[in-house]
Amino acid sequence: MKLNTSFKERKSLGQDVFEYLKNAIIDQTIEPGSRLVESKLAEMLGISRTPLREALHKLEREEWIEKTPSGGFQVVSLTRHDIEETFGIRSVLEAYAARLAAENYQEKDLFPLEKKMLEYQKCLEKKANDKLQKINTEFHDLLYALSRNPKLIKMINQLRAQIARFRQIILKQDEYAVESNEDHFKMLEAIKNRDGDAVEKLVREHILKGKKAVLNQFVEEGKEQKSA
Repeated sequence: MKLNTSFKERKSLGQDVFEYLKNAIIDQTIEPGSRLVESKLAEMLGISRTPLREALHKLEREEWIEKTPSGGFQVVSLTRHDIEETFGIRSVLEAYAARLAAENYQEKDLFPLEKKMLEYQKCLEKKANDKLQKINTEFHDLLYALSRNPKLIKMINQLRAQIARFRQIILKQDEYAVESNEDHFKMLEAIKNRDGDAVEKLVREHILKGKKAVLNQFVEEGKEQKSA
């Protein structure tokens, strides 16, 4: 694992380190199952152990890392149960948000979505796949904002970090990266037609394709773990 070493001591350092390490776990700079050795991390990041411990304890509370029998920490490994659970919840919440978007959107609301899809397509053509996750996330955020339902959006955002972790896996697979944008075009067409049934079905199928991609990757890499 190769980490940034530009941190400076300040009051918000513990939170900054927490965000940095969480993002490193999401993008798999720090891989599932990796041991986190406090002394080595503090040295690599150029900080004292106090803010690092604050960050580690927060990561533990949010279930990104767990204690090992030896007393240290390791990154939580994803299991089939984690994947099934997260994608199951997403398929319900996000499909409903898309239905509401089809019912509530105004014409001007669709231009940012179209722009994101074209931006994504250009990155595909240029093989700039490292930018796809950010654009994909922005597309979905714009789409669900059209639901005009703050409580629903808040519930979706509570899964945001876990969703980002899975998108990182999905969009590394060329076949799914291409198919993802094709699905987005279909969703937008259904929204334009104010066809709530169609877009709800499309989003649910889109999310289940993502689940399949994640499970396939785990099987191929021999990392799949059965839930207890």
